[in-house]
Amino acid sequence: LTIYGDLEVSAIDERPPGRKPVRTRLFYEEDRTEAYELVKQQIIKGHQAYVVYPLVEDSEKSDLKAATTMAKELAETFFSDCTVGLVHGRMKSHEKESIMRRFKSGECQLLVSTTVIEVGIDVPNATVILIEHAERFGLAQLHQLRGRIGRGSAASFCFLLAQYPPTEESRYRLRIMTETDDGFRIAEADLA
Repeated sequence: LTIYGDLEVSAIDERPPGRKPVRTRLFYEEDRTEAYELVKQQIIKGHQAYVVYPLVEDSEKSDLKAATTMAKELAETFFSDCTVGLVHGRMKSHEKESIMRRFKSGECQLLVSTTVIEVGIDVPNATVILIEHAERFGLAQLHQLRGRIGRGSAASFCFLLAQYPPTEESRYRLRIMTETDDGFRIAEADLA
């Protein structure tokens, strides 16, 4: 009471006016093409998309996909008809700002990134986010990433792409993300 006696707590338990709920769907590796198709449909409609990876570069210690490798691969294959940008935490500030400016202005349709986009990014035209290796992220982090979309009036989608077979714990955690966008419920599950 001595430390927090004058503290006031504000609970934000509703979306800002005009924002629609983000629909979240779980995919596994065998569904990758379907997930990519759904992302591409949003781009064809004139919207923009994020694809998030847990690593900047490939690692010999891990079989996780990395942003730098996948940005090149996606630009050369499935999204070859789109402008693909790359942003990650190892880039210099002016490089990140330049890419983000291009994305925000609509010059870039698909932004491949690490979790560097987790907070402070506001692109209302971005309506879809695909998070690779979703089982490797904490629930709070997944919820923050999902918050990058749904900032405009268009329907928005969060696709969680997990590796198969999932553990019972990761299946439970990812199911929570598909069932609710209530940050309080997600935080309680994350804590549990």
